[in-house]
Amino acid sequence: MPENNGSRKIYVSFAGLPLTFDLKWPFHASTSGADWWVLHGTIRVESSNGLHALVAVNLSATIKEVMPSLDPKDGEGPVINALRKEIDRKQIEFVKSPKLLPVHFSSRHYNFKRNQFIFEKAADGQIATFLERKVYWQTRATGGDIWIADETEAQYLETTAHHLSEVAGQLAKQGLWRMERAYLTATDLLMSQSARFEADVKCALEELERKHVFERG
Repeated sequence: MPENNGSRKIYVSFAGLPLTFDLKWPFHASTSGADWWVLHGTIRVESSNGLHALVAVNLSATIKEVMPSLDPKDGEGPVINALRKEIDRKQIEFVKSPKLLPVHFSSRHYNFKRNQFIFEKAADGQIATFLERKVYWQTRATGGDIWIADETEAQYLETTAHHLSEVAGQLAKQGLWRMERAYLTATDLLMSQSARFEADVKCALEELERKHVFERG
């Protein structure tokens, strides 16, 4: 798969948070006696001042059986998408202090009838908004061309890489980016909309904070 220019790859949540994932491969068997395989990592909100989450991904034996391997080439996409799903479910709290959070990667992330992972089922309008956020934040982070036919993103949205390219092509006609094959280059029109994207992040973080404050009592 083509790589994005720059070392930091931005993944946006369904609510619009720009995220980076630092995963400490490989998975290792749980030392607690439970039938889990564990992978530690750090998730960062890129537009914030140090907000992050330290996570321990607990992979169930059921999901291990359907994975081709536990190597990054097979596991990175599903792990990132499982973590994004938990963020969108407001199960992960972002803080400025160390606080390890266990996250279960289990059969609720997999459809056994269809033999595929399930995360977010996005309509075309939602895919369009997702792509706008993706291209904006990735351009802010690294600049350069962005490969949009990304299998990890397609899996997260329950679509295909080809369909992502089709939706991106429609948005290119609106002048948001230039497109050559599946490579996108953001235009000034997109990058001038920073207030909208920043407002999305602010709203998503406020909703997360309200939920966790309520749970803490």
